[in-house]
Amino acid sequence: MASSPCGGGNFDCGLEIQTRSVEQTLIPLVSQITTLINHKDKLKKTEKTLRAIQRVGQAVSVAVGRFVAVGEAIAAENEDLKDEMGLACFEARRAGTAIAQLTDVSSLEQCEGDGRSTVFSDRTGMVKAARMLLSSVTKVLVLADCIVIKQIISSRNKVLVTLEQLERVSTFQEFVQIFSQFGNEMVEFAHLTGDRQNDLKDEKKRARMAAARAVLEKCTMMLLTASKTCLRHPDCESARINKEAVFQRMRLALEQVIEIVTDTRSGGEAKALPVSIYAGIKDFKVKVEGLRDSLYCVSCEAVAAQLEALVEKTEDFTDSAYTSHEQRETIIQLCQITRQETKQLISTWRHQQLLKAKEATDEVELSILKTCQSVSDLRRELHRVAVGRATELLKLHSDHLVLQALKASGGDGNLEAVADYAGTLTEHKEHLVETCRLLCHISGTEPLEITCIHAEETFRVIGPQIISAAKTLALHPTSKIAKENLDVFCEAWESQLCDMAILLKEINDVFEGRRGDKKTYLSLPRPGEQTTIAKLGLELCLLTSDVDSEVERWDEQDHEMVRLYQIISSMAYSMYLFTSVLQSLSFMKNVCSEDKTMLLLICTFCQPTQTSSNVDLFRSKPPLPSLGWNCVSSPQMWTQRWSAGTSRTTRWFGCIRSYPAWRIPCTSSPGNPLETFSETS
Repeated sequence: MASSPCGGGNFDCGLEIQTRSVEQTLIPLVSQITTLINHKDKLKKTEKTLRAIQRVGQAVSVAVGRFVAVGEAIAAENEDLKDEMGLACFEARRAGTAIAQLTDVSSLEQCEGDGRSTVFSDRTGMVKAARMLLSSVTKVLVLADCIVIKQIISSRNKVLVTLEQLERVSTFQEFVQIFSQFGNEMVEFAHLTGDRQNDLKDEKKRARMAAARAVLEKCTMMLLTASKTCLRHPDCESARINKEAVFQRMRLALEQVIEIVTDTRSGGEAKALPVSIYAGIKDFKVKVEGLRDSLYCVSCEAVAAQLEALVEKTEDFTDSAYTSHEQRETIIQLCQITRQETKQLISTWRHQQLLKAKEATDEVELSILKTCQSVSDLRRELHRVAVGRATELLKLHSDHLVLQALKASGGDGNLEAVADYAGTLTEHKEHLVETCRLLCHISGTEPLEITCIHAEETFRVIGPQIISAAKTLALHPTSKIAKENLDVFCEAWESQLCDMAILLKEINDVFEGRRGDKKTYLSLPRPGEQTTIAKLGLELCLLTSDVDSEVERWDEQDHEMVRLYQIISSMAYSMYLFTSVLQSLSFMKNVCSEDKTMLLLICTFCQPTQTSSNVDLFRSKPPLPSLGWNCVSSPQMWTQRWSAGTSRTTRWFGCIRSYPAWRIPCTSSPGNPLETFSETS
């Protein structure tokens, strides 16, 4: 047999794909190559079939050539990856050429006469060329993805340098200048990490990235006010402590982002999440139910030890001072029932092993069911206790009385009152931290566990920061900057309480099996909805006018219900105008004159040339005022600065990941797939 045109090269395909974009890019190519090589061994060699084979081979070869050209352009811009990228592009081009040669069967008799290999005579060569093509294309994509990681690291390094400069400033003028640069760098970093978060395949990594970016979002505003307070009151110890805590937290969040994108840790060891009760129960049930398949797959001692570890973790519930006596007794009783059922299961299990039983008997099956039921009852009770406590706690803190008292006491310069309310806030913080830990135990998924851990850490850190900010205000009660600083930290606390309420709902959804019922948020209407929205808006406008006309006929113009109806009517129509994106920016400015952040959001969404990625910051929100301040005078400048941060390599990589040349139609229908290719060529 003639030698394969692919040669004897062996290309390593052991590449780990961490992003969905790379994976989705490869799927069409895999389908096309699979369809090409999985033809029937005794395929009827009609003219139509031969023509289809040749066209598919040429299409793949041309697509590979264009793909390689983009890869070589990336290699030319990145010297450190030039050799690896060049080798991958060379292998891809060679594999594409080999496929073109093997599928060149327009004159099959001449090919057989010359002794040249074809897809019919050398199927092994075809498979080898296809594998090399997939391997080399994957490596090009992974290397291009490495360039994106380098961009994130480079952006982080710039932010760190500017952060160090901000920490050392001594004048307001210098601070404003450096902080403006810091804001631009944070916007670029936000976009890069936001795109990366959405692209990650691993749900745990996405959750960790979201937590780190949430910290950066909240700390950016804290950094502004804490630094201003420290500059205004340089001799105030509490202001200095407040500022240092913010800078330290930002550095930790930046480091966590790099750990996620590089899949490494600074200490060299991977940090494992503590095993939650939910995860332990799930693994315990898997082992117990596995006895149905084999009585010898796991040891009795391992099952007993795992149960004891689970019972030990329930001490987080039973030892809590906030757990009622009835709840504590119920949990302890359910643990005892689970122990008894497991003990009975182990006894029956060992007896069957002594009898050399090959499969589970009815007695073992009954013990398995009772054990799984008892541990499920335990989990249900723990869920009820944790969710009930969190719900009560959120209701308790809904009025934010302690924060208001701290603000008032600080504004009055009353240090004693601040100290008293600081003690109360510390108790609330410990209660919230403990509740987050309990929610982590029953969260139901690893991403939700990570979110619970993030909430716990946030409450633990922000509590003392609020107290130090309140002390600063009490020492300088006439300072507007100190008051603004305390307001920002209190708002971060309130925001975290709102996030906790959302987290609680998600945990309940998972527990009740409604995890997939979330509705996707769309900032713009779907096709065909614009007309419906306009009609509804017109009807709303007419109804608002009717309300206003009716109100004028009332004798008691200051009647409370009349006033409320009028406000609600006006608000509903204003909300329609806000969401329709059909009004001028002057109207939006009038509506949002009191909220610069909301105004920036409107201006950003009204840019016709702006893509969705341009408005995705730390939480798909617009940049905070602290990211641009007054130095950025218009949304056009934001757009220019965002687009300026996009390098040529990023644009090349975008071309690779969405390259249409791979989109050669393939078929999954029965029959001859090559005839389908012939029809679509």
